[in-house]
Amino acid sequence: MVTGAHGFLGRHVARLFALQGHAVAGIGHGEWPPEEWSRWGLSEWHTSAVTIDALRQHAGAPSVIVHCAGSGSVPLSLVSPWEDFQRTVATTADVLEYVRVYSPATRVVYPSSASVYGVAKTFPIGEGSRLAPISPYGVHKLMAEQLVQSYGRQFQLPGAIVRFFSVYGCGLEKQLLWDACRKLAAGDCVFMGTGDEVRDWLYVGDAATLLLAAAANAAPRCPIANGGTGEGVSVRELLLQVSHSLNPNSSEPEFSGASRTGDPSRYIADISKATDWGWKPEKHWRDGVAEYVAWWQRHGVARTEA
Repeated sequence: MVTGAHGFLGRHVARLFALQGHAVAGIGHGEWPPEEWSRWGLSEWHTSAVTIDALRQHAGAPSVIVHCAGSGSVPLSLVSPWEDFQRTVATTADVLEYVRVYSPATRVVYPSSASVYGVAKTFPIGEGSRLAPISPYGVHKLMAEQLVQSYGRQFQLPGAIVRFFSVYGCGLEKQLLWDACRKLAAGDCVFMGTGDEVRDWLYVGDAATLLLAAAANAAPRCPIANGGTGEGVSVRELLLQVSHSLNPNSSEPEFSGASRTGDPSRYIADISKATDWGWKPEKHWRDGVAEYVAWWQRHGVARTEA
């Protein structure tokens, strides 16, 4: 069962698990015609909020629940913190309580976020680093993590957590790469920040394989692994790659110097725990960005104009 399977990460997870031979059911928000969800490997799709009652009706006793449903936006959490809490914390509580009562052998895999670290002092960031989120989004991700860990300690539910850094890939119609393609194609070269902000960019296909590894390692002790590449890339360097992929003769990006609330300036993952699971990232960020830009030129331009 993949909650939030209609979303960007969820659909990639569903397809990978299906390719591994699993029958995959999905639940979450979004009207999704069968011809589309079946292409993403789902054997069934249920448009519903993720609640205990909905899981009782649709989940059965799955071997794994990958709980991708939840908020995916720092700005939204600042504008609507209660909505963000409901999407992230309340749905996680429902999933865990469903498993505890109705399917205690189910492994729960939770895709969390590096936002739980807040403003890190040392790099790369290890899983044992101080947890001090600076946005409601990060606070709620940490609360959801603590719920998964608590159910492991108290009820021996097998779980695993992956703290993703910056996940990207074709089909993502928000965040920096999407905005950069839109702006640069329109001739707007000015971006927020200084350009020196650093992120660790993980291709969505690699994120999905890491969640598959997490499912294999789920246990009551609830292991936690970072999801990144271990390579920090400045926003300036990333946007130069986007700009040159769109038009080799385009102007270089410029920066306003104003930072966005809730965003730390630097994130680089220590991925040794993930590699201990036998996982490693395959897609280099430059190749992934070039692939994203090519996808945007085929599909994103029309969506932007619409």
